[in-house]
Amino acid sequence: MMADENNTVERITLSNLRPAPGSRKDRKRLGRGPGSGTGKTSGKGHKGSKARAGGKTNPGFEGGQMPLYRRLPKRGFTNPFKVTYLAVNLRDLEKVTGEEVTPESLVAAGILKKTSEACKLLGHGEVTRALVVRDIPASASAKAKIEAAGGRVEA
Repeated sequence: MMADENNTVERITLSNLRPAPGSRKDRKRLGRGPGSGTGKTSGKGHKGSKARAGGKTNPGFEGGQMPLYRRLPKRGFTNPFKVTYLAVNLRDLEKVTGEEVTPESLVAAGILKKTSEACKLLGHGEVTRALVVRDIPASASAKAKIEAAGGRVEA
């Protein structure tokens, strides 16, 4: 940037915006003749798998030796019937309008994405009004707080 005779700094605009000197570097142009210094083999040496396109081994490759992930025994299994519950706390129920809490009302309040999501009501937070909870499993502490506020839990 240039300063004028009054020692004021020139305003930065899109027309005079430039990167700092030395901050930008030209990319290396490979395979452009012997005069470039990176011609012919383009900095990849002579032949071999590493000189070829896609010339990499997989991350577990140990030079032909039996890799560790195949030397170790397999253990356990993944249960295809496992149900993972989404935790819904009592403090989240303040977003629900009305006295009835169902999967549909939780979706309407933006707590669940869809009614088919498995969720469970947990006891973090307080209940300020009498609520009727239907079709949602609840922990013992959540059930106690809802009943203390004058509501009920129907499974």
